[in-house]
Amino acid sequence: MRLTAITERLAGLGGGKWGVHLKARQMATDGADLVEMTIGEPDVPAPQELLDAAAEALQSGRTGYSNGRGEAGLCAALAVSYTASRGREFTPENILCFPGTQTALYAVLQGVAEAGTEVLVGDPMYATYEGVIRASGADPAPVPLHPEAGFRMQAADIAERITPRSRAILLTTPHNPTGAILTAQDLQEIGELAIKHDLWIISDEVYEHMVFDGAEFVSPLSDPALADRVIAVSSISKSHAAPGFRSGWCVGPADFCTALLPVSETMLFGNQPFIADMTEKAVREGSSVAAGMAARFSARADLMMQRLHSETGLTVHRPDAGMFALVNVAATGMDGDAYAWDLLEHGVSVMPGSAFGDSLRDWVRVALTIDDSKFATALDRIVAHANRKKRSVA
Repeated sequence: MRLTAITERLAGLGGGKWGVHLKARQMATDGADLVEMTIGEPDVPAPQELLDAAAEALQSGRTGYSNGRGEAGLCAALAVSYTASRGREFTPENILCFPGTQTALYAVLQGVAEAGTEVLVGDPMYATYEGVIRASGADPAPVPLHPEAGFRMQAADIAERITPRSRAILLTTPHNPTGAILTAQDLQEIGELAIKHDLWIISDEVYEHMVFDGAEFVSPLSDPALADRVIAVSSISKSHAAPGFRSGWCVGPADFCTALLPVSETMLFGNQPFIADMTEKAVREGSSVAAGMAARFSARADLMMQRLHSETGLTVHRPDAGMFALVNVAATGMDGDAYAWDLLEHGVSVMPGSAFGDSLRDWVRVALTIDDSKFATALDRIVAHANRKKRSVA
């Protein structure tokens, strides 16, 4: 039977990137002694007050149809929150609600890109970005993120890759997998390029509330000069330790959101009212867990740097935010793929860097989200494994 072109465009861009993780899950199910550091699950449960809010909304009958834009209370709460945090006015007309950031990204890309166009995106990138770009019919145009620049996207590198096909720049700040945060200067220079070449800026800001001490988050939404071309996406998945609730949104120009509304209505016709009520509470009251997670993840990143730098030849890139750290494993004589599969046989699962782009062939991504005891065990195993490999290479 015939299939459509989208199935060809997305072939190999789904679960195939998560081979090490899936194998690790199966090994753990079979009883293997394994420390899993592949994915970024929050290290605390969703706050009880949010569970109570969702349950109360369920019991009160908030289970009917919503609308394509999102529940009025949630849209109003988001407008108030973004007005306060970005320093310019937002209204519910600037908001569309979706089941998570992933769905928001998918819809937004449908609105700004299509066959024959390109989306400029950092390499490395979050594992699903190539898929959401290709789903629109567009091609990703990778922009290298250099370790020596802290993995922050540089306007000069973007400029070299802009063509007549370019339609948008997809940013992630704070970044997954590197934990880098774009500075105000970075964003100003990128914004000037976007204005010059009439490009959209899409900003994935899901880790906004998980910034480590000493670092500062800046959003391109805050720049009035970019108000007609910036679309931000986010959710409560990370900030409120609620990934399973699938509750996110996009924030952008009112005319863009109005134009995208039929796309949203065609896809899903609104998120669930009881989850919207819970999300409204989360947005209005802020997170009771984000600061604690950020402090723990930062401390674990520091411990990993201290141990791996002093006890092995592995190099850790210290993140400024988020749930992950990158480790350069070239000293073992293996690339990231071979290293991840080999380390799995020694009791630790990590993500090969190649799952996030060609530029991370010699790296792996390590989740900072497991408890301190398991984290210490994992570091012991990583150190022992690296030193065995170093001896074999020598």
